[in-house]
Amino acid sequence: MTGARPWAVVTGASSGIGAWLARGLAARGHPVWVVARRGDALDELAAELTDRTGVDVRVSVRDLADPVARDALCEELAAEPVAVLCANAGFPVCGPVTDNDAAREAACVEVNAVALHALTLAVLPGMTARGRGRILVSGSTAGYQPVPTAATYAATKAFANTFAESLHAELRGTGVSCTLLAPGPVRTDFYRVGGVPGLTDQKLLAWQSPQYVAEAGLRAMERGRRLSVPGPVAKAQYVVGRHLPRTVLAATLRGTILPRLRGARAPRTAEPSARAR
Repeated sequence: MTGARPWAVVTGASSGIGAWLARGLAARGHPVWVVARRGDALDELAAELTDRTGVDVRVSVRDLADPVARDALCEELAAEPVAVLCANAGFPVCGPVTDNDAAREAACVEVNAVALHALTLAVLPGMTARGRGRILVSGSTAGYQPVPTAATYAATKAFANTFAESLHAELRGTGVSCTLLAPGPVRTDFYRVGGVPGLTDQKLLAWQSPQYVAEAGLRAMERGRRLSVPGPVAKAQYVVGRHLPRTVLAATLRGTILPRLRGARAPRTAEPSARAR
């Protein structure tokens, strides 16, 4: 590290929201540490960021579902000055739980919940000791509601949402903040990875761009806000998920979202090569 500023770490940086978070942080002058499974995509992003902004970029190729790789990354983060953590890595598993691959379901929990928790705990002691730091957690409006045919994903995002909002209150007065980014539908490879590539054809969902969502999250993080829900559809999902009675909500989701998820599913194949939000 040649720059004087501590690292801004982005997990799930190989594409989608994560790549745009890295671009936004680099444009703000932060040295950026990008983490994901796909080394080729990270190398391309690192070259782009260096050419465009001149910031230092560090690349870590890690599968956060692997406890050994995750623990090694946590040790590295704990030993470095980290100013920003964007805990963005995550992926969905779509389909009935009884039909899905059990290992894939478990990996979803490891990446979306366990890794988020472990990486946050790795950087928090240094941040609080310095009296400054920013954490941005990529949750989802799906975490505020039960989602049939994406049960495990919705449950992991419920953990992410609650953890981030609780941490925000807990850190008050420390100089460190935690912001929850809870987007709705975003047009990325996320749904292809989740096995529902046809979902992005559904115009009813009013898709946001990953650049828009990432920038909204970064602005909220910089201001130390508790929550960012970008776009009117996401805000409507947030309100409905928080306040509609569960019996009504479950019936509504079964009648609207479940058929779309089923219709968008691709035939089961080998595990996709990307795991990025």
